[in-house]
Amino acid sequence: MAILECKELVKSYGKAAALDGVNLTVESGHIVGLLGPNGSGKTTLIKLANGLLTPTSGEILVDGKKPGKETHSVVSYLPERTCVPLWMSTRKLLDFYQDFYADFRRERAEEMLQHLNIRMDQTIKQMSKGTREKVQLIMVMSRAAKLYLLDEPIGGVDPATRDYILNTIINNYDPEAAVIISTHLIADVEQVLDEIIFINQGQIVLQSSVDQIREEKGMSVDALFREVFKC
Repeated sequence: MAILECKELVKSYGKAAALDGVNLTVESGHIVGLLGPNGSGKTTLIKLANGLLTPTSGEILVDGKKPGKETHSVVSYLPERTCVPLWMSTRKLLDFYQDFYADFRRERAEEMLQHLNIRMDQTIKQMSKGTREKVQLIMVMSRAAKLYLLDEPIGGVDPATRDYILNTIINNYDPEAAVIISTHLIADVEQVLDEIIFINQGQIVLQSSVDQIREEKGMSVDALFREVFKC
C-alpha cells in the first residue's frame, strides 16, 4: 500500500521552484533513500510530507490524506537540526514523548538509552553533539509510526555514531511501515536501503530498487549517484 504519494507536486519560494512537478509513490515496508546534492529539494519534500509546508500546486498524500493534524499520528519526523530544548533532561524528554504521542514505546526508548549509558537526569545541553543526535533518533524510532521521515540523520557525526544510527533505524522500524532517509552521504546509507529516489533541482531523476540498480547497471548506488550528479 502507498504510504506517500506525490502528484505534479510544486513548491515555490517566490519565483524559485524548490520542487517542480514531482510524481512519486512510496510503498509501506521499504527503507527508501531520498538522495540528491545539497539544495536539490530533499528537505522541502520532507517538510511537505510532515505538514510543515503547504504545496504551491499539485498534491501530496500521506496514508491517503493531505498532511496535517490527521497524519501527525502516523508520521515520525527527525528534523535536520536538533530541535529538543537544551534544558530538558532525558526523563523529561521521555515524559514529553509519552504525553504527546499515543504510539510512543517508552520501554523500547529506555532500553536503548540504557545501552548508551545515558543518565535519566542528564540534560540535552550536557550531551555531546553525537549523543544528542542518538537521543533524538531514539525518540523518533521508538514511535510505532507508519512513516518515518529522517532528514540528514547521519550528517556531521563520526563514523561510529553513523553505524549506531543506521542500526537503530533497521532494528526499530515496523516492517509494515516505510522509512525515508534524506541524505547526500550515499556510501554510508546504501547498505540499509531497499529503494532510492534521486532528486535534483526539484525534479525526480530516478526511482528504483537498489537490487535493480546493481543488476541492470552493474554498479553500486554510490557509483551511480556520482555518475548522475558529476559536475
